[in-house]
Amino acid sequence: MMNKLGWYTLLIAMCGDLLFSLILSFGYKGYSNLKMSISALGNPNSPVRVPFNIWMIIEGILFLVSIPFFIKAYQPVSRGLTITIAIFIGLFAVGACIFTGFFSVNETKDVVTTASKIHGAGSTIGFMLFLFVPLLAGILCFKDQDKVLGLICIICFIISFIFFVLFVMSDKPAFANTIISYEGLWQRLNLLFMYAPLAIMAIKRIL
Repeated sequence: MMNKLGWYTLLIAMCGDLLFSLILSFGYKGYSNLKMSISALGNPNSPVRVPFNIWMIIEGILFLVSIPFFIKAYQPVSRGLTITIAIFIGLFAVGACIFTGFFSVNETKDVVTTASKIHGAGSTIGFMLFLFVPLLAGILCFKDQDKVLGLICIICFIISFIFFVLFVMSDKPAFANTIISYEGLWQRLNLLFMYAPLAIMAIKRIL
């Protein structure tokens, strides 16, 4: 059990990111999973701010705990790729998770504070780096002679990249009142396909 602990924490972090935010959204009147970002659950006016922020810190820690296990498992395949992926996961854990727990966004993007600026910088860096984890994981799997999982990783990277672009475009005035403005939807789908390769890798290690 202990030698698989990191794989369990990795799965819990990724599944919890999507599921816990969905559960909390039911306690926030007026919140839309389709139109609002996940981090909006932690804004100062949110009735679920405290449990959300606590969870984000825990989520970041769970990601960090998984890193040594990932390195141990894949370092023999390619040290460079493994360390790079580990660094990207670590920066995502700190910038997009732990920072979110301590530095909240505001209910609307029109209100800018020091906390929201720190959150924005950390989240942007974390997401941009983690976006390439499926691609790097795919190359790693090909090196490990796991061509099926490698192909799955590459496909997930392409799909997640498309959803990331839609997520970035969602708050542009030109796309207001169109399906592209569904910020929450694109963010969740982006996360789903970013997480999928690591989730499959974790499940294979656990089983």
